[in-house]
Amino acid sequence: MTDIDRYTVLDNPAWHSLNGPHAHFAQAHGAARRYLPDVSVFVGLPDDRDGDVWRDLASLVGSSVEVPITGADVSPPPGWEPVTQGKGVQMVDDGVDARPDTDAVVLGAADAAEMSELVARTNPGPWRTRTFELGTYLGIRRDGRLVAMAGERLHPPGWTEISAVCTDAAHRGQGLAARLVRAVAHNIRSRGDQVLLHAAATNTNAIRLYHALGFRIRRETTFAVYRTPAE
Repeated sequence: MTDIDRYTVLDNPAWHSLNGPHAHFAQAHGAARRYLPDVSVFVGLPDDRDGDVWRDLASLVGSSVEVPITGADVSPPPGWEPVTQGKGVQMVDDGVDARPDTDAVVLGAADAAEMSELVARTNPGPWRTRTFELGTYLGIRRDGRLVAMAGERLHPPGWTEISAVCTDAAHRGQGLAARLVRAVAHNIRSRGDQVLLHAAATNTNAIRLYHALGFRIRRETTFAVYRTPAE
């Protein structure tokens, strides 16, 4: 795969994930894809988004349902009601000092309730009860309590996204997020994948941290939510 091909999949990462490494999590109707609803909120659409594609997506998710649409082109046809929209950045590894962390533990099904509770307290982004199945999630505990975590989400071929980076408010300022990002990046690289992540453009503290860790901004993107047409 050439460098051009390798980066091209990042222009539409959910689509390439759902048609590649995450195909076993996909539901499909026509040209539209989505993750199983208890796994992730994201949907995948091909680059060529004609009217049939949008009808396929509406049929897949149902009428009057809020759907997140991401990427450069997030403009559905008339009848789709805009709910929210914001700008973001896509960042890629540009020399991250990836390393394992002896305090980080692998999280799984037995930790699902704690993971959901931490996400609810910190709001790092969309989360569902089975999101942790998308990849390896690592956490740090203090006195037995999960206080920080990070893990893997979208998985376009050759890449893995770091996501759900969060730290309990009482334990911030200790560098836990940075340690976990390095540890997750180490796991991703050890499989031969490259590392990416996304952040809201308004989350300047996170972007500053990711720059300091060795990420660079590859492109700007748009995060939008639209409601599908009513029947």
